[in-house]
Amino acid sequence: MPTLVSEAFQARSAEPLSLKRIFSASGIKGKRITVLSPKQNALTDFIQTLIAENPDIDSPFGVLDLGIVMGLMDKWATKLPTVQPFYAVKCNPNLSLIGALAVLGASFDCASKAEIEAVLSLGVSPDRIIYANPCKSASHIRYAATVGVNVTTYDSKDEVEKIRKCHPTCELLLRIKPPQESGARRLGVKFGALPEEVPELLSVAHAAGLKVTGVSFHIGSGGENAQAYQGAISAAKSVFDAASRLGMPRMRVLDIGGGFTSGPMFDAAAMKINAAIQDSFGNEEELVVIGEPGRYIAETAFTLATKVVGKRVRGELREYWIDDGIYGTFNHMYFDDATFTCMPLACTSKPEDPSCRDFKTYSSTVFGPTCDSLDTVLTDYQLPELQANDFLVFPNMGAYTTSSSSNFNGFSSSVNSTFLAYSQPYRASMF
Repeated sequence: MPTLVSEAFQARSAEPLSLKRIFSASGIKGKRITVLSPKQNALTDFIQTLIAENPDIDSPFGVLDLGIVMGLMDKWATKLPTVQPFYAVKCNPNLSLIGALAVLGASFDCASKAEIEAVLSLGVSPDRIIYANPCKSASHIRYAATVGVNVTTYDSKDEVEKIRKCHPTCELLLRIKPPQESGARRLGVKFGALPEEVPELLSVAHAAGLKVTGVSFHIGSGGENAQAYQGAISAAKSVFDAASRLGMPRMRVLDIGGGFTSGPMFDAAAMKINAAIQDSFGNEEELVVIGEPGRYIAETAFTLATKVVGKRVRGELREYWIDDGIYGTFNHMYFDDATFTCMPLACTSKPEDPSCRDFKTYSSTVFGPTCDSLDTVLTDYQLPELQANDFLVFPNMGAYTTSSSSNFNGFSSSVNSTFLAYSQPYRASMF
């Protein structure tokens, strides 16, 4: 069976990781990393410095804070010590982020050939990748076989047949639909076997000579109901038992999927998960539990800086155009029900202008750059008087942003550059 659990993750609780290792990781090595001061506005000051030192800076641009990533990985290891994190690459495929996570002990959840290629390009071993897409093209399955990615998910008889033909040594996790009453959302509509389908799907895979080594589920991205994990873990245990009744080898892998956020809800979810694993699998020997955090890691680690490119005044109302919008980094406003806050870096272009001392705020609308009137980022938002070439800074812009942007209307998708910074997490050594 593939390793799945990385040695680096197992060792995280033993001693602090060296910053030199993080800074020399694939995807990071050779890039400039700015260590931020501990003061409150250090990130804003860093962005202002970038703009001042580079008047023609390509915009929009992003900042990845590696300190936040390290802190979140430490928190995961503390709150969910028995759950190996497999970062969901689809959430944000930034190579510097992936490289840092690899050194920090994460493994990776990939859903396509391109995502697998990206992770492998950084030197990550293929046994730290799960191909977590229940419906794959045959050519992508053959590619996974070629590069040694040997664990995948399925939830249909057709998928079993494709895997039998294209990758017969691949181990399978049966993707189940979490119980509706558990509070799971979204993804259960598209993926996951129903309870009445489980026995046949197990039998078909077993008859095809494939090893079904575990169960996976996903409560949905941004799931807010911690109780959903409890119901889904109980349902997974039922599948373990069903496989044993069919005479199949005892399953060993429980994949609890994603849906995690990094705020207080994570603590509540971790408590429910730990309790549910103990209740359902307390006596299960050699159980390997994995999770697929995406938003939990990426969302708060990235900050976006956008430039004001146009302005219109209508009495006391202000309307601004910026160089990013809902067809770019802000696409998750519609796809993911996201809401935004921003910080104006007013007068970064002309700090000597007397109007820059006017801190009166106005009800403002912020439009994206395209010709679609739906391309509106903020409405009735209080902002000071801004001028062309000023910047608006948006925090928490790492989850399902750049990964799903487009080039609509001829505007370049997503951010042009991502700068690396490091704010001090609660544990790390410098050497």
